[in-house]
Amino acid sequence: MGGEPARRQNLPLTLASSGDRDGCADGCRTPVDPRRRAALSRRVRLLVAATITYNLVEAVVALAAGTVASSTALIGFGLDSVIEVASAAAVAWQFSGRDPEAREQTALKVIAVSFFALALYVTVSSVRGLLGVGSAEHSTVGIVLAAVSLLVMPFLSHAQRRAGRALGSASAVADAKQTLLCTYLSGVLLLGLLLNSLFGWSWADPVVALVIAGVAVREGRNAWRGEHCC
Repeated sequence: MGGEPARRQNLPLTLASSGDRDGCADGCRTPVDPRRRAALSRRVRLLVAATITYNLVEAVVALAAGTVASSTALIGFGLDSVIEVASAAAVAWQFSGRDPEAREQTALKVIAVSFFALALYVTVSSVRGLLGVGSAEHSTVGIVLAAVSLLVMPFLSHAQRRAGRALGSASAVADAKQTLLCTYLSGVLLLGLLLNSLFGWSWADPVVALVIAGVAVREGRNAWRGEHCC
């Protein structure tokens, strides 16, 4: 009996992080070997660079196609790509310093504000669309873009999330969740565009855009609170 506390104290620290929690409790951050930490940091930087590159292309295509088709959902998707670039850039800035953890809260705030800005724009545009101010047209480019993003984004998100969790970095995991959000948005965008193209349901476009806004608000709140660590 008397030896039980001592045995508990000798448990490996890594056991404290075995759960898959969103909160960043004390057990979330565990000691990481310096060489492994450096390797994980490099991996995060590479994944962030890949995310920025893809999203820049995605933003240009989505905004152009959305403008041509008067699609609020497509334009919102393009703006989400721009915000994803801002989010990834914040993480890149964080990991460019000698002490990434010291910059983490600032990076999280940038990510959160980006989410809120997206939600505000998309909500206003969606309400205008539902009130009949312009109606979305068919967009083949938008459908192809949404389908490609639905395939690419999960891989980027999963890889960055694993690296971020291994580092105990809330900002890296939050950015990975923003990339995962892009996957979900690709799915609902594809559905909305197909419904509009096949059945002429123009109302589906702003409704899908409102779904995008709602998810953005939730993720922005989580990022502001730092609830993405584990």
